[in-house]
Amino acid sequence: MMRVGYLGPAGTHTEEALLASAPDGVERVPLPSIRAAVLAVQEGAVDRAVVPIENSIEGSVNATLDALATEAPDVTIVGEVVHAIRHCLIAREELALADIGHVASHPQAIAQCARFLREELPQAEVVAAASTADAVRLLSERAEPRWAALANRLAADLYGARVLREDVQDQVRNHTRFVWLAPVGAEPMAHDRRWKTSVVFWGGGDATPGWLVRCLAELSDRGVNMSRIESRPRRMGLGQYMFFVDVDGRDTVPPVSEALAALAVHCEGIRTLGSYPAAS
Repeated sequence: MMRVGYLGPAGTHTEEALLASAPDGVERVPLPSIRAAVLAVQEGAVDRAVVPIENSIEGSVNATLDALATEAPDVTIVGEVVHAIRHCLIAREELALADIGHVASHPQAIAQCARFLREELPQAEVVAAASTADAVRLLSERAEPRWAALANRLAADLYGARVLREDVQDQVRNHTRFVWLAPVGAEPMAHDRRWKTSVVFWGGGDATPGWLVRCLAELSDRGVNMSRIESRPRRMGLGQYMFFVDVDGRDTVPPVSEALAALAVHCEGIRTLGSYPAAS
């Protein structure tokens, strides 16, 4: 049976995405952090993992990008799924909003509900948790009555908590893109969709005027569409960055293969994080 790691405990949005896209007969393995899920694939502790990589409100999930780029050279993206994210305000028992003193959740969920927290719970201290479900789990174990959490209804049901308010995210259309990870060399998921390739590159001239433009021109000059670009620090000093790019098409097929080969000429380092069927 395939073992699939995910950000736990049970009841997270990541588990929802896993359940919505997993083949039959997988064993779900909850892990304490996104980094732990990525490294579990790298170290062979699980066969696959599902992690969030991008949210429609808050953008990229940096923990996923950093782990893939710097700590998991033997891990590749083999598929993706886009999942609607609905946050609820949850407590152990019925509680007036004015009586809530603390709200706990994952930092991404907190950011996605920033306006609700600011306008409806200005008196509450906001506390970061390892995951949305972990916030509910801890809340259910606390003796303090004035705690609440931001999570999904699944977590409330699993841990015997009460939903005080539904759909508290700042945007109704709130979606997160999750990726399936596997060891390098594994077969991508379903092949009957358009393809996407994710790449990270850095250095080789990043302090030279026009360097990034010349890099990206290798894509545009060949008609390769870039659907996303993101920069992250390389953690080697100020001004040193790595660039994450998603392009349409498979990395083994021209013009994408030719564009990536030309891009590599300009770079100190380049790595394909995965070439995989895009979410429909």
